[in-house]
Amino acid sequence: MSSTAPTTPTPAPTGLARLTAFASGNDGRPALLGFLGAVLITLGGLGAGSTRQHDPLLESLHLSWLRFGHGLVVSSVLLWGGVVLMLLAWLWVGRRVIRHGTGASEWAMIATTGFWLAPLLLSVPLFSRDTYSYLAQGALLRDGFDPYAVGPIENQNSLLDNVSPIWTTTTAPYGPAFILVAKFVTMLVGNHVVAGTMLLRLCMLPGLALLIWAAPRVTRHVGANGGVALWICVLNPLVIIHLMGGVHNEMLMVGMMMAGIALTFARRHLAGTALIAVAVAVKATAVLALPFMVWVWMRHLREDKNQSTVRAFLTASAASVATFIAVFVVLSGLAGVGLGWLTALAGSVKIINWLTVPTAVANLTNAIGGLLFPVNFYAVLQVTRIVGIGVIAVSLPLLWWRFRHDDRQALTGIAWAMLVVVLFVPAALPWYYTWPLAVVSALAQSRPTIALIAGFSTWIMVIFKPDGSHGMYSWIHVLLATVCAVAAWYSLYRTEDPSEPDQYAIA
Repeated sequence: MSSTAPTTPTPAPTGLARLTAFASGNDGRPALLGFLGAVLITLGGLGAGSTRQHDPLLESLHLSWLRFGHGLVVSSVLLWGGVVLMLLAWLWVGRRVIRHGTGASEWAMIATTGFWLAPLLLSVPLFSRDTYSYLAQGALLRDGFDPYAVGPIENQNSLLDNVSPIWTTTTAPYGPAFILVAKFVTMLVGNHVVAGTMLLRLCMLPGLALLIWAAPRVTRHVGANGGVALWICVLNPLVIIHLMGGVHNEMLMVGMMMAGIALTFARRHLAGTALIAVAVAVKATAVLALPFMVWVWMRHLREDKNQSTVRAFLTASAASVATFIAVFVVLSGLAGVGLGWLTALAGSVKIINWLTVPTAVANLTNAIGGLLFPVNFYAVLQVTRIVGIGVIAVSLPLLWWRFRHDDRQALTGIAWAMLVVVLFVPAALPWYYTWPLAVVSALAQSRPTIALIAGFSTWIMVIFKPDGSHGMYSWIHVLLATVCAVAAWYSLYRTEDPSEPDQYAIA
């Protein structure tokens, strides 16, 4: 009688072996396609991106021809070809997400993010020139100026050559935490634009890491799929190309805000509130999350300490305000600045595009009404923007009160609040839509909503140009962006979902 020895299961590959197996298998094909797209974007960006006005580095490499004439055409084809490949790769993963099949795991999403991001770490700024303003504002603080009192023009140096003219006289609209980051970068690299851009982009990586850590946790907390959330708010080309490729401080703000929400849900209230406060000290928008987190803290006090509703609310509110103030006192003290950045938030009125309801209404009134009678565009714009501020002022407290009953409602309230702000502020830019996107990723996971997110993200991605300008006043460009958006929406909307999709639809 013979016996068979028990077999030892083969351990699953880890680390580099697992990454290699992923890249060489079917699951990794979208990652490789997106990687190729990122390489093309990086190469094309040398000529067609938001390059420096005078670039001695390109001249020394004999590549200045990429910025002019036929060279610019070649650069533009490479860059837009890369954008198309990355969008196709993202939609490819999206179809797998809808089917809940292979390649939709959280680990696969994180690995894919690494493939898509790596080449862009070496690119010039893409689709925006904001990074040059960041460096100039950091240099102001470095050189003893108050960036909340004067614009970069007061500090004459080579960094000014690349700052958009409308921002040279504008004071910094960012909080003390980000001004400290910008100061730190310029202290290390001086006025070296290339090194400053690279280092500033690396400073955004902690925000991305926090978002990757927090988004699945927040999503699982409300009973949804963490992998889907990562596809919506991390792999999204608006995040990879605009936030990381474009070097925007939204990356830090969104990452810390979501991590603060995750900590609050996990009953680490002080740490969560402090982290959201730091996010506000990067960019003010994160403050929209704090009032909703008070409801969460209040419920935990009622459950854990059996406090009355009124006492729990007052305790949570007082602790939140005290923590918020303490964080700002410390950061403002370290930076040696006050609250002047809050008044600079109005600087966005200089931006005029179709991405907000007030500006779109003013443009339509001017275009249609101008056919019948004289229209003063700027007078109409002023009125529509005042109405937009009124809509925000009325909506935010109503949303705060409406979405107070549980954690999922708190997230829903934050998402709606951020969406209302983005839609009705005087002006918006593509990366502003990453604010609500991070929160929506935990809520809008049905097939129809995923398809809508794909279509809208594609439209925003295509409507802006790599040099930071936009094509919203060119009907051909608008038509092209719309066709791409509809194609992206349809490619996911028609994908069959074997599960019940509507269980994660936003409330």
